[in-house]
Amino acid sequence: MPYLEVTPTVKIAYEVLGDGPSFAEALAGKPPIVLVHGFASNRFMNWRAPGWYDTLVKAGRQVIALDVRGHGESDKPHDIEAYDEGELAGDVVRLLDALGHEQADVMGYSMGGFITLRLLHDQPSRVRRAVIAGVGENYYGRGRLESEAIAAAMRVRDAADVVGAVPKTFRVFAEQGKNDLEALALCMTRRRHSFSADEMRGLDVPTLIVLGEADTVTGPADALAEALPGTRVVIVPKRDHMSTVGDKTYKAEVLAFLNEA
Repeated sequence: MPYLEVTPTVKIAYEVLGDGPSFAEALAGKPPIVLVHGFASNRFMNWRAPGWYDTLVKAGRQVIALDVRGHGESDKPHDIEAYDEGELAGDVVRLLDALGHEQADVMGYSMGGFITLRLLHDQPSRVRRAVIAGVGENYYGRGRLESEAIAAAMRVRDAADVVGAVPKTFRVFAEQGKNDLEALALCMTRRRHSFSADEMRGLDVPTLIVLGEADTVTGPADALAEALPGTRVVIVPKRDHMSTVGDKTYKAEVLAFLNEA
């Protein structure tokens, strides 16, 4: 398994699937696509298991999937500064640099969508097209209290003692992935900033927002869509935050979006 060494204490696990695009394919608009998973997940749970690897490779895409620091097979520092959202977005850029790619399509789910939004702000030239899935009003609406409650849920000895539906959902999901719960608590309370429409003004990266119709975690997409010029929103019928990930409508909409001229 290859690793990208960011610092002596932070190595990022990743994998590359599918043949790299030829020069002709690159000119035809088929760059690699980077996949950035959600909180308490990893590249296997978020992307391989729901069939995204196969879907994208069969569509002629080279797939670059990483484990966000604090997750999966990447290092899990117990230092909150390591999880600054600018650093998480920076890991995507560092990985592109290491693999020799000037630009890629990027798809992030939930936390991965937050990271992709930071990437769009910090280094938009590295992104050809962006898919932000599982992120809506919560990009602006998740307050510090909720983040702290989720972090506290990670630190409770027994999941049965967690108070609140949302914190308990995150804790149970985290345990399924055999995660380092302290690393997740630090990642949840990471330093981050929600960019307003003024701060995103001038952004010219085509962006697709995908939300499940029954997703009570994200809230509606309106405010986020208004902040991102040229954004299209897709609502996946009858799907919630967890079940949207592998939905065939989501996949079909992403493939169509990536293949637009």
